[in-house]
Amino acid sequence: MSWAKSKIGLCVLQYSLGIVILIEAVRFVLPGAAHDFARTGMPGFVRLILGFGEILGSLLLVIPGTVVRGAWVLFAVFVMAILLHLLHGLYGIGSLVVYSAAAFAIAVGKSS
Repeated sequence: MSWAKSKIGLCVLQYSLGIVILIEAVRFVLPGAAHDFARTGMPGFVRLILGFGEILGSLLLVIPGTVVRGAWVLFAVFVMAILLHLLHGLYGIGSLVVYSAAAFAIAVGKSS
């Protein structure tokens, strides 16, 4: 694959991940999501920390010059979310694994 195609692919991945995560994170921090999150048994502040971390990372991801930082922030938040899910016996982490792989690919691909 040519370098130009790789660059275009990373840009598409960057903006699609940033927009999707921004929308999902805003929905996650809204009060309506608190009821569903309460069923996990985790304190409510965990939802807010993860949600606002995702918002920060996704905003950084779509701002030129801060893409790599945003990708690493998102990667860290997703890894934390995966660990929390697994520690609480919640094994439906497929989307989190895909999101973290995408954030990692962007961070590594854009930093070189």
